[in-house]
Amino acid sequence: MKKYLKILQQCPLFSQIDTENLLRMLTCLGARIEMFDKKYTIIAEGNPAKYIGIVLTGSVQVMRIDYYGNRSILAEAEAGELFGEDFACAEVSAIPVTIIANEPSTVMLIDCSHVLHTCTNNCGFHQQLIFNLMKDLASKTIAFHQKAEITAKRTTREKLMSYLLFQAKKTGSHSFDIPFDRQELADYLEVDRSGLSAEISKLRREGILKSEKNHFVLL
Repeated sequence: MKKYLKILQQCPLFSQIDTENLLRMLTCLGARIEMFDKKYTIIAEGNPAKYIGIVLTGSVQVMRIDYYGNRSILAEAEAGELFGEDFACAEVSAIPVTIIANEPSTVMLIDCSHVLHTCTNNCGFHQQLIFNLMKDLASKTIAFHQKAEITAKRTTREKLMSYLLFQAKKTGSHSFDIPFDRQELADYLEVDRSGLSAEISKLRREGILKSEKNHFVLL
């Protein structure tokens, strides 16, 4: 656990909890660490929604996969970020999404029931933990609405520009990296990859942006 202490201290779930209490808490919560290869399924759709995940190294993607195998990326979590907590807190019988390792990744899994229900030790930091979890859920709700606003646009061009303008505002710069390759960006925007690539090329020719792989510059 100590190996990942610096990352855990950056995790919003453990905000305002000092190092000594954090180490005690992880033992109390029965936290376990697992490693996954790239594209390995961490939690499959239909499994019980019971775990809160924390990315320690690498990154994971939360996605929906339809009957025909089409993917829609709902969110990505990087080191220090949470995943699966919304479904676990809702106590749904089966998780409606699939969570995969986007690259070789190490994650911490915590049974959500250990977070929502105080233990017999009556740990003083537990109330702070629950407060942090509620704050994180509120933040995820905002992010969900932002994605819905982007994907609600009518055309691929409008969806792409809406997303890029949001990223520029988020980073405070007209030059930024996005966490997706072309196929992943298409899956996130819920558009066809070839149409997306054509639109990016058109925007380049029009002098609206520059791009190289996952780096964009808005002109």
